[in-house]
Amino acid sequence: MAQKGVQLDRETFSCSICLDLLKDPVTTPCGHSYCMNCIKGFWDEEDRKYIYSCPQCRQSFTPRPVLLKSTMLADLVEELKKTGLQAAPADHCYAGAGDVACDVCTGRKLKAHKSCLQCLASYCEKHLQPHYDVAPLKKHKLVEPSKKLQENVCSRHDEVMKMFCRTDRQLICYLCSVDEHKGHDTVSAAAERAERQRELEGSRQNIQRRIQDREEDVKLLQQQAEAISLSADKAVEDSEKIFTELIRLLEKRSSDVKQQVRSQQKREESRVRELQEELEQEITELKRKDAELEKLSHTEDHNQFLHNYPSLSPLSQSASSIHIRPLSCFEDVTAAVSEVRDKLQDVLREKRTTVSLTGTEVDVLLPPPEPETRAGFLKYSRDITLDPNTAHTELLLSEGNRRATVMGQQESYSSHPDRFTDWPQVLSRESLTGCCYWEVEMRVAVYVAVSYKNISREGGSSECGFGHNHKSWALECNNNSYIFRYNKVQTPISGPVSSRVGVYLDHSAGILSFYSVSETMTLLHRVQTTFTQPLYAGLFLYTGASAELCKLK
Repeated sequence: MAQKGVQLDRETFSCSICLDLLKDPVTTPCGHSYCMNCIKGFWDEEDRKYIYSCPQCRQSFTPRPVLLKSTMLADLVEELKKTGLQAAPADHCYAGAGDVACDVCTGRKLKAHKSCLQCLASYCEKHLQPHYDVAPLKKHKLVEPSKKLQENVCSRHDEVMKMFCRTDRQLICYLCSVDEHKGHDTVSAAAERAERQRELEGSRQNIQRRIQDREEDVKLLQQQAEAISLSADKAVEDSEKIFTELIRLLEKRSSDVKQQVRSQQKREESRVRELQEELEQEITELKRKDAELEKLSHTEDHNQFLHNYPSLSPLSQSASSIHIRPLSCFEDVTAAVSEVRDKLQDVLREKRTTVSLTGTEVDVLLPPPEPETRAGFLKYSRDITLDPNTAHTELLLSEGNRRATVMGQQESYSSHPDRFTDWPQVLSRESLTGCCYWEVEMRVAVYVAVSYKNISREGGSSECGFGHNHKSWALECNNNSYIFRYNKVQTPISGPVSSRVGVYLDHSAGILSFYSVSETMTLLHRVQTTFTQPLYAGLFLYTGASAELCKLK
């Protein structure tokens, strides 16, 4: 008992602010005691209100009380220190900000162990003991500690609400049942709870059945995913073998053509060398004969000239004239190989392999080449509109939600989780996959962008801005320059400045290209990456700017 008294004394002589034994104890006009420094610090924070209150009972004082050290309390605390104190309850036993405190404890309150629905109070283990020992209290209903006990009290009659009005679907006290709820369908709260408990159990059974059904569905989907993976792996393996065979066949054919060309080259070069040797021999003979004739022409003796002239051997028959063919003897081979290439390209472009996955066709072979003319791009043009639910409140959408204009005031948009709250941006309503092309006509400075749908929308951080994160790609178009932006990296772009920019997207191939569009199309920048989600067209507008998704069909 002595130890118990010492423990109580320690709690009694503890400061409720620092939760330690009193140091330089002072007493407020309301009778509560604190450490001198603790209460001064507490009131220093209240100086701006000019009203000073007790931290425990909240009684207010004006002006600020002058506090003097309580000599008697200080002596008692020192005496308790000398006699030795039993360890105080651990800190986790005391009630904190989010805990339910014991309604009986004084000073620093312990955590409540149970709440009583009859007493409408909460008790720590010590103060709960009478509910286990006293016969009338044993009948009380004890529940887990609750801060909502007062919700069980009728605000009109200050009585515990033990009944339920089914007509008005609300808890009531007995006096309510004979007053304003007279004639209504009323039952005890326990009976209503039992009825609702049965409904709850039925609902739980339904939920558990649905959980089992969904778990079975998940297993089936997992099996399907594994089957798809195995099938895809086999298709990749088989296609690699086939393409390897095709490459080997092409390499062999290339080697055969090379060998045939080199063999023909040797034959032609040999024939040319033989003709060349014959001509060189003939030239030598003609030079010799010319020398004899020159010598004879200088003979001064006429008789000697006439005597020797007939003895000269006649000229041998000259070789037939040589036909020199143009240096295009192998152009036929090049033409034939080019024809094979063109036919192979046509086959690869037109006869695409498709794989059927539950009714969905997936392209497997080569993507179409990027168009080279505007007419070619227009074949992939998409009808795109802007989504009002994503538009920043200072953007006005018009022209059938194709044009966005920065306004000086807030537009009357309803609240929506998809809306950009700080960045003057807007996304398209339509998702973009496959091959797509669109054009943007702009005035002043605009970002022409694409973005994943899960880009952040709320706040002004870089996670929300087009081109400032890994979820979006943007071309900044100013009056005299371009800058490509991705994941906080800026890349200056050179090219002809135009008020119209074209965007080409090949989603499966991971190609994103920006073009300056005027009388001709000029490539400004091309991105080669891997897109993991569908993309959406986006616009970011500077103050005074406007931009429109052009109608191309």
